[in-house]
Amino acid sequence: MSTTSEQIHELGDRWVAAEIAADTDTLEQLVTDDFRLVGPFGFVLDKQRWLDRYRSGDFTTTAMSWHDVDVRDYDDTAVAIGTQTQQAAYKGTPSNGDYRTTHVFVRRAGHWLLAALQLSLTTPPAPPSP
Repeated sequence: MSTTSEQIHELGDRWVAAEIAADTDTLEQLVTDDFRLVGPFGFVLDKQRWLDRYRSGDFTTTAMSWHDVDVRDYDDTAVAIGTQTQQAAYKGTPSNGDYRTTHVFVRRAGHWLLAALQLSLTTPPAPPSP
């Protein structure tokens, strides 16, 4: 039997592949019904709004990795803190870079699901042009 950390890393690999492929069917299966994403600028997306960005083509990810991940196991909850490096764009505006991530996973019927994801910028944005 694999450890919680191994299971979470495996789920993370599936999540990254689904994000790059804009595979909303897989993404929908990997998250809880009440999933929430907190973006790097404080916006909050529920599951449907998160998925709709991919369905509409507004958000595209061309490359992503989830690395330097530390998983903490709390029985039926796991918290993973790592770094997400991505090449992505929202409505054509690049959102490339490194983001510190906190993932909260819950175990339901023996399977891990992603319940929450928060992204923080690792480097502050450049000041606006005059």
